[in-house]
Amino acid sequence: MTADRSRASQECLVFGPLENEIMEVLWQAPEPMTVREVLGALNAGRETPLAYTTVMTVLSRLAEKGAANRTKAGRGYAYAPCVTDEAAMAVREVIRDFGVSAVGHFLDEIRNVPDLRERFEKLLHEGPGH
Repeated sequence: MTADRSRASQECLVFGPLENEIMEVLWQAPEPMTVREVLGALNAGRETPLAYTTVMTVLSRLAEKGAANRTKAGRGYAYAPCVTDEAAMAVREVIRDFGVSAVGHFLDEIRNVPDLRERFEKLLHEGPGH
C-alpha cells in the first residue's frame, strides 16, 4: 500500500453500520481475512446470521472506497484495512459533532490550499485506489 493511497483513504471515509462492523473485524485481525473468515467472525456474536453474499458485497464496496485492500487468495480474495481505526473515528467524530457544515468547511479548506486541492483533484479523476 502506498502512502498516497493510505492518505486518500483516511481523508474521506464514513462507514455505515455493517461497514463499521466489518472494519472492526479487519482492524482486529493480525493478517488479511477472506470473506468466509470475516463472515465467521461476524456471525459468532449474532442471533440472525449474515449471508456470505452480503459480507462479500460490503467488503467489495469497502475495497472500492479505498477502505480495504483486496488481494487474490485462492479462488477468492483476502481483505485488510487501508485506513486506520483512529482516522475513521476522527472523521465520524467531526461529522457527528459538526454535521454537514463540517463538510462545507472542509471543501473551503481544500479550495484555499493549493496542495490539498491538487491532491483531491487527482483523487476525483483517478479514484482512491490509484
